[in-house]
Amino acid sequence: MTTRPARTVDASFTAEIVTEVGKRVVGQEAMVERLLVGLLTGGHVLLEGVPGLAKTLAVRTLAETVSVAFQRIQFTPDLLPADIIGTMVFDQRTGEFHPKRGPLFANIILADEINRAPAKVQAALLEAMQEKQVTLGNETYRLDEPFLVLATQNPIEHEGTYALPEAQLDRFMLKVFVGYPSRDEEKEILWRMAGGETIPVSRVAGPEEILTLRRSIAELYVDQKIVDYIVDVVRATREPQSVGLPEVRPLIAYGASPRASIYLAQAARAHAFLRGRPYVVPEDVKAMAHDVLRHRVLLTFEAEAEDVGSDGVISKILEAVDVP
Repeated sequence: MTTRPARTVDASFTAEIVTEVGKRVVGQEAMVERLLVGLLTGGHVLLEGVPGLAKTLAVRTLAETVSVAFQRIQFTPDLLPADIIGTMVFDQRTGEFHPKRGPLFANIILADEINRAPAKVQAALLEAMQEKQVTLGNETYRLDEPFLVLATQNPIEHEGTYALPEAQLDRFMLKVFVGYPSRDEEKEILWRMAGGETIPVSRVAGPEEILTLRRSIAELYVDQKIVDYIVDVVRATREPQSVGLPEVRPLIAYGASPRASIYLAQAARAHAFLRGRPYVVPEDVKAMAHDVLRHRVLLTFEAEAEDVGSDGVISKILEAVDVP
C-alpha cells in the first residue's frame, strides 16, 4: 500500500473538493459551500428542499471526495434507536454480550428525511450529535473524528413526518434552504445525467487533513469588534428594541441562544477561510447569519398572520445592527 506524499494543508484542499463535487452537482454553489463550512468546523447541517435538488447526491459526493467512512440512513416512522446506534448481542459460546455497532459509527452520516423518525430515534441521534458518543447497554463509545451529521428534510410532505424538537434543531449549526436550479443549470443537469452513468470523482483529502484544517480555522483571527458585532446580532433576536426595532418584538416568541453566537463565529471563520482570508470581516458574519439563525428564531402567531418569516426578521436585524 502506497502512502500519499505529505502536502501543505491549506485552502487549496477546499477548492479541489468543490471542483470534484461540481462534477456531479450542477449549480447549488451555496449549498456546497455550506456543506464545506459544516465539514471544516464540525457543525451539523440540515438541508431543506423539495425532492430532486441533489441534496443526497451532494452529501454522498462530498463524503467520497474526502475519503472518510460514510453511511446513509433512511429515516422512517418505524425506525428504532437500535437501527442506527446498534445493540448488544449475546454470544452463547462465551455467555457474554458484545456490541454490534450500527451505521452511526461512521465519519459522515447522511440522515435522509430526518423528520420521518420518531422521538426515541431523535433522542439517540441527539446524543451522538452533541456528545460525539453512543451508549450501548452500560457502555459508552466515542465516535471517531471527524463526525458529522448532514440531514435532509422535505418541506412539502407532512404525511408520516414528525416535527423536529427544538433541542434537536439547535444542534444543527446551519439550516440551509435548497432552491431550484436556473434554466441553464437545468439544461446542464440533463446533459450530464440523462445517460444514467455514474460520474467518477477523485479523493482529494482524508480525515487527517480535515482535522488539521479544523484546527487552522479555529485559530483564524477574530477582532474584538467582530466579536461584539456577532453578540449584538444574536442578542437583537431576543431584544430587537435594543437596536431600534420595537415593531419586531411582537413577532419573536424566542430569540437565539448563546450557542448561536458560538456557531456564528465558527461559521464566519470558515467562510473567511474559504475566501482565502486569515481574518474575519463583517461580511463573513452577514453571509452566514441567516443559515445559523433561521431555525433558532421562533416566531409568534402574529408573525404568521402577517406572513413574516424568520429570514425577514433576521434581515431587518442585520440592517439595524451597527457594522464595525
